[in-house]
Amino acid sequence: MHLAKSLLVSAMLAFATQAFAAEAPGLIERQIDAPHHSRSMPMAIWYPATEGTTEMFAANAIFQGGEVRRGAPLPDGKHPVVLLSHGMGGSYLSLNWLASGLAARGAIVVAVNHPNGWFKDRDKVKLFNHWTRVQDLQAALDYVLADKDLAQSIDPDRIYVTGFSFGGWTALSMGGATQDATGSYDYCKNAGERAQGCSDLKHWGYDPAKVDLAKWTASWKDARIKAVAALDPGLTWNMKPENVQGLDQRHLLVIGLGNTSERHYATDTTAAGSKFDKLVPLARIEVVSPATHFTGMPLCTDKGAAILAEEKDDPVCTDPPGADRKAVHEKIISLIAEQFQLN
Repeated sequence: MHLAKSLLVSAMLAFATQAFAAEAPGLIERQIDAPHHSRSMPMAIWYPATEGTTEMFAANAIFQGGEVRRGAPLPDGKHPVVLLSHGMGGSYLSLNWLASGLAARGAIVVAVNHPNGWFKDRDKVKLFNHWTRVQDLQAALDYVLADKDLAQSIDPDRIYVTGFSFGGWTALSMGGATQDATGSYDYCKNAGERAQGCSDLKHWGYDPAKVDLAKWTASWKDARIKAVAALDPGLTWNMKPENVQGLDQRHLLVIGLGNTSERHYATDTTAAGSKFDKLVPLARIEVVSPATHFTGMPLCTDKGAAILAEEKDDPVCTDPPGADRKAVHEKIISLIAEQFQLN
């Protein structure tokens, strides 16, 4: 297990990220077929670009967006692909900061709004069918590899996956991790007041007795994936050694947001209910602090915190004392870029 603690290295990585981020990435949005859902789903592709008119993307009253070059010419040469999975109830808009940062490092970043699991499309019965999220990313990957224009810019031997929160689990699953059948149930039963995720499970009607156990516990590993980076991943509760046998730990990065007191228990891979970090001793484990789980959300506008406070959702914009959300984002981008050996 490797824990990077060098402030000098962190500063150099942050500086490098700022330098690369000077160019707004290209952006393509499309609707693609998702036959496993019997409908279509939104897909976004960010990529290195130096030409085209810039516009603001993913901005709203609460969150700041970022500049992109919609429909800019595709880059010359072969570039790695990074598949990106958003958290529960989020969307690819909320990870524009990460996608843009990785595109600035030379990656073609491919994300979808997971059907049944993003903020405009949530289904309480299907929300926790975690395997469909891997199928979503596979459909997106198949699409870009089959598109003659996009494929010309892709290095098929450098395909990676990353994700945040529930999307962090999607990345682990696509990399070869499997679920324990009763992990969520046991976590909620034993975690007590710290079990933040259990209110969601209860609210959305999760019942371990009614899930499709064959699909819930199956391996959804995709052999095309060469490395995995999971940012504050969820659903790591009660996993056993056999659940990580399919993971290539030497090519796994797990990033935790916040120190012990700051961690979101539902995504704390070091907590008693998870201890996931102990199961992957060969993986690279990094902690970015001060931060909380919500520091992984976009930068907030000046009025964002007040709006969310009125809606009783203020912690999304409120970071711990001393935290700098932009610096945390830059650190995360640098860690993932290093994991995937981007420029």
